[in-house]
Amino acid sequence: MSMLKPGKLPPALLQHLLTSHISPDPRVIVGPAVGEDAAIIDMGERYLIAKSDPITFATDAIGYYAVVVNANDIATRGGQPKWFLATLLLPEQTTSVTLVESIFAQIAQACHSFDIALVGGHTEVTYGLDRPIVAGHMLGEVDPTTLITTAGAQIGDILLLTKGICIEGASIIAREREEHLEHLGVPAAVIQRAKNFLFEPGISVVRDAHIAIGAGHIHAMHDPTEGGLAMAVHELASAARVGVVIEQQRIPILEEAMLLCRLYGLEPLGTLASGALLIAAPPEDGVRIQQALETNKIQCAAIGRIVPPGEGVLLDEGQEFRLLPQYERDEITKIFPA
Repeated sequence: MSMLKPGKLPPALLQHLLTSHISPDPRVIVGPAVGEDAAIIDMGERYLIAKSDPITFATDAIGYYAVVVNANDIATRGGQPKWFLATLLLPEQTTSVTLVESIFAQIAQACHSFDIALVGGHTEVTYGLDRPIVAGHMLGEVDPTTLITTAGAQIGDILLLTKGICIEGASIIAREREEHLEHLGVPAAVIQRAKNFLFEPGISVVRDAHIAIGAGHIHAMHDPTEGGLAMAVHELASAARVGVVIEQQRIPILEEAMLLCRLYGLEPLGTLASGALLIAAPPEDGVRIQQALETNKIQCAAIGRIVPPGEGVLLDEGQEFRLLPQYERDEITKIFPA
């Protein structure tokens, strides 16, 4: 029996598990499914949005990462992140009071920035770990009439992308491999800018989502994370049962991110992409959304379109079309020891 590699479970295996072991509940409006960002539970006048996501690649600023990546998935539902719980697992041999205090400070900073309440969780020093791990759990709420799902994308929609790809990936590379990058001759200013991608342009898409929602009608939103933009597009196509055509030359990527990916042999399309937001909207609304985001100094590019499912999920390279690759193992894993 072959062993699974680090990263997300293969989509086919995950789909099998979800269809085999999930019990239905009439109050669950959106349950677990490949490509869906968070669960939706009917609480009467409001829907509760529930999300959990761990931080396993980064070791620096993991408290901030944990809050933001979970808040992102509440925002992609059209909702407001409100309450955060953190499970903090700490390595047995290297955990100091200073380390624990720094992680809690990071969590508090992020919660304060996004008006989120830290309401609970669990902490422990755990046998067998070589790095801290934070598993975040975010709750939020949304009006039932404004709920957005990944599955809502419709044929004819244009696909928008905010900021660019590899924002999170570049930040992690710069933070986790700073000394090696200096040894390779990468200028200190470049490394510092990439490290700061965590905050500028930032891995949060909460503001992106709120501006987009206020500017036009949106059929679907999705937050690219592990597996990068490529896997996010595949997940959206799977959830909505549509095809997608992505125009490669229209995909924005920051110069520092391109450089760091090239140095480590990473394919940008498959590298951690928190900070970008995928938006599927009718063409006329897409134009207004794009203008509103750019007016608010958030870069937004029209990178593709939603097509019938029979056309597949394709990458338009200009001269020819090919299947958009799938990255079941995020490219960022190449910088970590096997």
